[in-house]
Parts: sequence; structure tokens; C-alpha cells
Amino acid sequence: MVEAYPNFLLFIGGKWEPPRYRRVEKIPFIPTEREIDDFIAGCSNTKRLAAYLQLLKETGIRSGEASKLKWTDVDFENAAVRVTPEKGSNPRILKISNKLIAMLNALPKDSATIFPNVTAMRKSFVRQRARLSIKLQNPRLRQITFHTFRHWKATMEYAKTKDILHVMRLLGHKNIKNTLIYT
Repeated sequence: MVEAYPNFLLFIGGKWEPPRYRRVEKIPFIPTEREIDDFIAGCSNTKRLAAYLQLLKETGIRSGEASKLKWTDVDFENAAVRVTPEKGSNPRILKISNKLIAMLNALPKDSATIFPNVTAMRKSFVRQRARLSIKLQNPRLRQITFHTFRHWKATMEYAKTKDILHVMRLLGHKNIKNTLIYT
């Protein structure tokens, strides 16, 4: 409709300048590691969600990349995971902890993919988030999203290494501008 309006005005002799949208840059919410760990521990009754969140925490991959992860992408012997990129980013192999390996081994291998689609995971996540924010009396937990784990990982890696190129490779970014928000 917006594309048709200027043509309509031109046809009737009118003139219109479309408003220019300016994106507001916001600083991402970064929870503490304790809040992240409490959140994951609070999801222990849903093992698949707990493993999903632990994967997001340790690797910083996108939720879509995690949901498309296949059992064949996990190297259990070398504690690594091969990430097939989303959004045109770079493929990468990332190390994972023995704790995450144990969590993944506890899951049923009933399909080729480890986790269900993002929508199903998000439904479970939203319910758990609401429950945990009340149970732990921490309203900050309501601000946590799947993408928050990615921001957290990038921020912690940059704080630890001070190497923005390392963070860029970890996140699979092709353009350094996307990574610079973590400095």
C-alpha cells in the first residue's frame, strides 16, 4: 500500500515525501552469569530446554542455528559442535563443555535434529521464564530472550580476550560492524 500511494498522488497531481525511519540503537540487555545459570538450573524439569539454553550460553549461536542442529553435527569425542550458518554468516566449529555433552547424551535421540523448531522452544521458554521470575523473585529474568544468550556470550568473550576479531569469528559475523556493539 505504501508503494502505491506515491503513484496515486502523482496520478492526481499531488506530492508526498515518505517519512524517513531512523533506527534507534539500543544497548543490549546483559544479565549476570548467575542469572543465566539460575535460569538454566530452573529449567531442569524440561531437560531439552535446559540443554538448549546451555548450548546458547556456551556457544553464542543463534536460536535458529541451535534448532537446526543435527545429532551428526555434535562431535561427542572432541566436545565440539559444527554450526550451519543462518542469515548468511560463516560456518564454524565451536567447543562445548563436558557438562553440555552430558546434557545432550541424556536427551532422547528420536529425530535427526536435537531440538524442536524455534517456535516450540520459545513457548516452553516463555512459560519457564514467567515461572522462574516469580519463583526466584527476580524481575530481570523477564528481560532474557534467546538472543540475550548470544549478547551475553559475545560480551563475556570480549571482556575476557579484548579481541574483537575472535568475537567476530565466534559469532560467525562477516562484517565487523555487527560485532562492534560488544565493545
